[in-house]
Amino acid sequence: MGKLKRGFNEQSALTSRSFRKFLYSSFVVRTSDWMDLTVLNWLVYELTGSPMALGILNACRLLPILFFSLHAGVLADRYDRKKVLAWSYSGMLIGTIVLAYLVFQNYAVYWIYVAVFIRSLFMTIEVPVRNAFLSSIVVNMRLPSAISIQTMVINLARMVGPALAGVLLLKVSPAMLFLIMAAGTSAMLFILPSIQLTSEKNDFDQMKGNNKEDLKETFQYIKENHMIVSILLIAIAPMIFGFPYTTMLPLFAEDLMGMGPDGFGLLLSVSSIGAILATLVLSMKQPRQQGKVLVLSALGFGLFLGFFILFNGNYLVSLLLMLSVGFTSQLYRTTSRITLQMQVTHALRGRVLGIALMDRAYIPLGALLIGAIAAQFGALAAGLFMGFGCFFTTLLIVWKRPDLWHT
Repeated sequence: MGKLKRGFNEQSALTSRSFRKFLYSSFVVRTSDWMDLTVLNWLVYELTGSPMALGILNACRLLPILFFSLHAGVLADRYDRKKVLAWSYSGMLIGTIVLAYLVFQNYAVYWIYVAVFIRSLFMTIEVPVRNAFLSSIVVNMRLPSAISIQTMVINLARMVGPALAGVLLLKVSPAMLFLIMAAGTSAMLFILPSIQLTSEKNDFDQMKGNNKEDLKETFQYIKENHMIVSILLIAIAPMIFGFPYTTMLPLFAEDLMGMGPDGFGLLLSVSSIGAILATLVLSMKQPRQQGKVLVLSALGFGLFLGFFILFNGNYLVSLLLMLSVGFTSQLYRTTSRITLQMQVTHALRGRVLGIALMDRAYIPLGALLIGAIAAQFGALAAGLFMGFGCFFTTLLIVWKRPDLWHT
C-alpha cells in the first residue's frame, strides 16, 4: 500500500504547488467562461427573439478558432508562454468589460457580435497556449495527470457556471454580470507571476533562439508522425457525429422524451457527472494501452448515444445511458489529449496542439448537418445518425489506421 501511494504521489500533478495555483485560478476562469456563454445566449435571444441571431453569435465565437488556432500554437512555441497567457487574459478581461459597457448603454446587437468576435481572438490564443503551458509547470511524468485533472476542473466549471449564471440573472443585470465575470478572468492575472516553471523552461529558451520551423515544417512533422495523424483523423467521428449532442439535446428531450427545461437540465447534469468520473479515473491511473482506450471510448460514445435515442421511453435507462455518454465522450477526449501530448516534441507542442484543438470547430459543423437531418426526417433519425454514425465512422478510421489500436 505504501509503495502504491508513493507511486501515485510521484505521478500526480497535484504534488506541484505551481500546478495547484494554476488549477484553482483556471477553475475561476472556466466558471466565468461558462457563465459568459449562458448570459450571452440568453441576452441575445432576449434582444432579438431569433434563433438565427444565436447562430451568428456562436459563429463569432467559432470563426477565430478556424482561422487563428494554428497561429496561436506558433505563439506558444516561439514566445514565453507565461507572457502570452498574460496578454491573452488581459485581452479577454478588456473584451468582457467592453461587453458590459455595450450592454449597459443598450448598443445594437451587431456591436455585441463585433466585441464577441474580437474577444474570441484572445480566447483562441489562450486555449492551445494554456494546454502547452502545462508541460512548463509539471515534469513530463506528471503531464498525463495534469491534463486529466485540468479537464476534470473544466467539467466541474461546466456544471457550476451555467447554474450560477441562471440564478444571478434573476437578480443581477447582464451588464453587471459581465463585470463579475471580468473579475473572474482577472484571477489568473494575479496568479500567473507566482507560478514557477520546470527545468524545461531552459530548453524552451534555447529553442526560441534556434528553432526556425515555420508552418510548413510543422505540417511535415505531423505527416511523418503516423500516430499524430491517426489521432487527428479519429477525431472526425466523435467531434462531427457525437459531440453535437449537447446542441441537439433540447430537441431530443422535448420531441422524443416529452421533457421540459427541467428534464433537459437534468440530462446535461448527468452527462457532466459522467465526464467528471472519466477524468477522475484518468487522473488516478493512466492506461498502459492508450490507443485501445481511445478507440473503445469513441466506439462506446457512439453506441451509448445511439441506445439513448432508441430507449428514449424509459426515464431511468435514459439517465443511465446519458451518464455513459458523458463518461465515454470525456474518456475519449481526455485520452486523445494525453496521447497527443506524449507523442509530440516539446519544440512543436504548441503548434501541434493548435492544429488538434481546431477539432472544436467540427462540433457546430456537425450540428448544422444533424439539424438539417432532424428538420427533414425528424429527431429520431437525426439521433440515430449521430450515434451510429460515430460508431461506424470510428470503425472505418481504425480499419484504415490500425496503428491506433496498437499504441
